[in-house]
Amino acid sequence: MEHRIAALDKDNCFSKKCHTECITFCPVNKDGSECIILGSDNKAVISEPLCTGCGICVNKCPFEAITIVNMAHELGFDKIHQYDINSFRLYRLPTPIPGKIIGLVGKNGVGKTTALNILSGNLKPNLGNYENSSSWNDIFDHFHGNELKKYFQKLSENKLNVSIKPQAVYKLKDYWRKSGLELLEKVSDLDNIETLINDLNLDKCVTKPVSELSGGELQRLSIAVASAKDADVYFFDEPSSYNDVFQRLSVSKVIQKLAEKGKSVILVEHDITFLDYLSDYIHIIYGEAGAYGVVSSSLPSRTGINVLIDGYLPNENIQFRDSKIKFNLYSPEELENQTSIILKYNSFSKTFDNFKLNVYEGEIKSGQILGVIGGNSLGKTTFMKILAGFEKSDTNNINSPVKISYKPQYLNSDFNDNVKTLLHNLNSIKMEDQTFNSEILRPLSIHKILEKNIKKLSGGELQKVAIVMCLMNDADIYALDEPSAFIDVEDRIVLAKSIQKFVKSNNKSAIIIDHDIQLIDILCDSLLLFTGINGVEGIANSPSGKLKSMNKFLQNLQMTYRRDPQSHRPRVNKIGSRLDKEQKNSGMYYYLSQNE
Repeated sequence: MEHRIAALDKDNCFSKKCHTECITFCPVNKDGSECIILGSDNKAVISEPLCTGCGICVNKCPFEAITIVNMAHELGFDKIHQYDINSFRLYRLPTPIPGKIIGLVGKNGVGKTTALNILSGNLKPNLGNYENSSSWNDIFDHFHGNELKKYFQKLSENKLNVSIKPQAVYKLKDYWRKSGLELLEKVSDLDNIETLINDLNLDKCVTKPVSELSGGELQRLSIAVASAKDADVYFFDEPSSYNDVFQRLSVSKVIQKLAEKGKSVILVEHDITFLDYLSDYIHIIYGEAGAYGVVSSSLPSRTGINVLIDGYLPNENIQFRDSKIKFNLYSPEELENQTSIILKYNSFSKTFDNFKLNVYEGEIKSGQILGVIGGNSLGKTTFMKILAGFEKSDTNNINSPVKISYKPQYLNSDFNDNVKTLLHNLNSIKMEDQTFNSEILRPLSIHKILEKNIKKLSGGELQKVAIVMCLMNDADIYALDEPSAFIDVEDRIVLAKSIQKFVKSNNKSAIIIDHDIQLIDILCDSLLLFTGINGVEGIANSPSGKLKSMNKFLQNLQMTYRRDPQSHRPRVNKIGSRLDKEQKNSGMYYYLSQNE
């Protein structure tokens, strides 16, 4: 006997715009039963007991609003929470462990936030009884013989203190008008404010009003606020976002100190290098976005990340991705010298009141994907804006004959209509182009959000729309500033492959700014390194091969990456470890040489 899931994306169910094909073609309905009907809100309602799992309604729905999944019968006993009929449901939970950091990773929309809300006490699990909430005794019985029984007993008696670092750190500007220091002083239960400010490099910004802070500063302040509270369990939802590689190391040290004090830490993260470096154990959450999520059994960090890369859970015999993620073990070959130069720029500078950017001459070739790497506040975005024509250099000597399409770092959601209208207004021809649909729109799942209002999109959905808008323009060079922000680990890989295929097949070029080293590794064929003093002076070196630039970048940070023998993915070495010392002595900070 199977456990059946029938889920409906209500945002994509438009019975007044279709012929209710799901009702008309349902074989159970044809036999006289009411498996699918219209509810009082004119949305489809699917009876899971009557549903045979044939999938006809899934294929017939013009808006792809229905998901039908047949699961193993045993999974039904592991249901932790279901929001409503035909809505998202979560199976199983991770177990916090004192003194350990537990990492959660998976696609957006499969229950990571739901799991955090349940474990933090913000959402009481209903065990699937969405019509009648479960009592605490029901919950205790469900977890009988499990460590989570004691956990929920303490939670129900208010004997468990929790501290949460939320995902949407930008909302802090709406909550707090004063300085970051005043916020820390208000929430702190511990005598560690000064230490947190130093460890998270907040000394130059903590006295500023929160409204003036950058994304990275907001992120680190939010981490400091969560860490300043005296709690038993700490939850960190995507703490690496907006931070550069060096800042992510600082964040990891702060979180590790909490675990070293015997605290339980739950970490949700999409940067798998950061997740691997920080976590002791990992749970992969797999499923269908908006339909269901299943929390895997606990795996050691290295094993869990490799399982994620393979797309297969051997212990549970679950294939959650069709193909493995592949990484370059050696430095890739350079573009051939005869490749035509599409843009050449001379040295230039840009001076602000307290900051100066100096750029060395460089060139971009046809078919080249140039990755831009370096710390925050070194002028990477300014460089891209000057090339794209949105800002002027000091001498205004950039007069590019090529067309550059630019996706900004921070996204705008002011358009008050749906995604379909926005994209059609921008380029209706591209919207109908089959190649663009197969290379970009479908891989990024844009077809599933076409009817959604822009203002209701999640951060990841808005990011995808912004990327598509950039690629829809007729341009020679596509410039994307932090395209991985808010996008989950699975979609980052899809994004990298899609951009790469689009650029190469259309003989275009691209410039990518991002802090996700693995995304840069997969996507780009050359690098432009920014050095200097954060917030004071930025130096943009000339573009060069990935081996040279990556080695210089990591040498400046005094970091090295080793390669996993199974997956070849990059893993951060512990500073001062044997491998760290050996690689520094050999000058190979990231890639291996071709002779090894």
